[in-house]
Amino acid sequence: MFLTIKKCTLEDLRVLQEISYETFNETFREHNTPENIDAYLEKAFNSKQLEKELSNISSEFYFVYFNQEMAGYLKINLNDAQSEDMGNESLEIERIYIKNNYQKHGLGKFLFNEALEIAKERNKKLVWLGVWEKNQNAIAFYKKMGFVQTGAHSFYMGAEEQVDYIMTKILI
Repeated sequence: MFLTIKKCTLEDLRVLQEISYETFNETFREHNTPENIDAYLEKAFNSKQLEKELSNISSEFYFVYFNQEMAGYLKINLNDAQSEDMGNESLEIERIYIKNNYQKHGLGKFLFNEALEIAKERNKKLVWLGVWEKNQNAIAFYKKMGFVQTGAHSFYMGAEEQVDYIMTKILI
């Protein structure tokens, strides 16, 4: 198993859009109405939105490759790019998505650890993320990695309001 990571640039917009659609769709389509998932995909992953996120100096995207094949990606947010006001000493892991056929190979943990390393390099004291309350596998993974639930916030999948748990990890 050979894992590599690459920071995304604006030149990667189309590839980022494709993997974003694919992985989000694989993860959440069966749990939501077609109308709500389609509305979310169009809003969150259209070219203009992704270009805006890629251009934000406080957001970073990273592709992960498994044996030189695109397998998933990570998005982190710093400072005012965070989706909640958690302060400048925090780093948000907004997205870790792995294609279904590459899951169970440690890629999520690899990206997760990469985010923790970035947080430490930048002297952040807290790492946090939002995870859907019904995504028990992800919640169990984050708890295993030392996160605790510290709150919740609303997340809109199309017209449906859902609840994301806010989970945090204090860095030592």
